[in-house]
Amino acid sequence: MATPSSSSSAKGWMSNITSIAARVYFFLILLQIPLFRVPCRSGMCSTPIHVTSSQLIASDIFPVAAVKALLYPGAIMNGLITNMTVPSWENLLSTYNLTSIKEASAVTDLHRLEVLAGSYFSVAGALVGILKPGRMGMFGTLLILWGLVKEGILGKPENTDPTKAVYVYPTMIIAVICAFSAVKYDLKKIARSAPARPIAKPMTSSSKSKLK
Repeated sequence: MATPSSSSSAKGWMSNITSIAARVYFFLILLQIPLFRVPCRSGMCSTPIHVTSSQLIASDIFPVAAVKALLYPGAIMNGLITNMTVPSWENLLSTYNLTSIKEASAVTDLHRLEVLAGSYFSVAGALVGILKPGRMGMFGTLLILWGLVKEGILGKPENTDPTKAVYVYPTMIIAVICAFSAVKYDLKKIARSAPARPIAKPMTSSSKSKLK
């Protein structure tokens, strides 16, 4: 039988794994580490934040300043890696090809609703998960994977331009592992919630009851 100290240490270890996975997933999304390459409204998108930002700017759901704040951490990292410069806040939208996004056709996003919806959930799950890990990031990652598989393997929608072919980076595996590891699984709670099966008692026949 496990001692209270061993069970508490196991819980602490699982909690550490969950929090670490949530933080890694947060930095993967916020710093815009390329996970995939797919056609989007602004051209070619490689991160959930890029897909989400193009849709937010086009639909005017969020203020432009809020979308820029979402893009800026990844833009800084990308600028430092490529040419050791910090991008300008004023030219941030042009860097991501979002200045004329409202005039772009929405057909590209409508053909890839799974990737669009999954990107929304992934970004929201990464932001919320840094405070309280949950299932939102996992759900978003699975939606993105299904959208990429549907287009890459099943060919829906059909793409005849090789420059716009769907591609999945190896970092997507890390995102999937972190998204699943960031979910807390309480096995004791699941066991308690399972309904107990009643034990059937043998019925006495009517003839025996009469003899008695």
